Amino acid sequence: MKTAVYPGTFDPITNGHFDLIERASRLFDKVVVAIATSPGKGPALDIDTRIALAREVTAGLDNIEVVGFSGLMTEFMQQQGARVLLRGLRAVSDFEYELQLANMNRAQMPELETVFLTPAVENSYISSTLVREIAKLGGDVSQHVHPRVAAALKSLYNT
Repeated sequence: MKTAVYPGTFDPITNGHFDLIERASRLFDKVVVAIATSPGKGPALDIDTRIALAREVTAGLDNIEVVGFSGLMTEFMQQQGARVLLRGLRAVSDFEYELQLANMNRAQMPELETVFLTPAVENSYISSTLVREIAKLGGDVSQHVHPRVAAALKSLYNT
């Protein structure tokens, strides 16, 4: 069984993330959406909320598992029995950083392969950071995220 791991903070999960998850679900037998605790990033949404929202957003996809994790990605990959790491590239500017990560991960786990997917054009400009900023300022994020995510952000920022 081919298992891919799609890691990130998903703070919050966006339509861009879902686009990649949905397409990956057609390419792999199982896709593990690995939500990082990322205390250094200081996520706006706590880990339990991010996991719950990702599970809601991906509920219609049978071969998706959403789990939280902390620690080294390569250790998590080994725990999952996965050798494919899925990453999204929105722009050329993402590539240099992602290439560095891919090479470092492969240095730690030589059998690991990183697969890059690009989002659909209509999702190419969406980032969790921008979505949070718009929501924080009282803007409408409904075209960029699942309705449940929009509600969670509205509640978080009391807008």
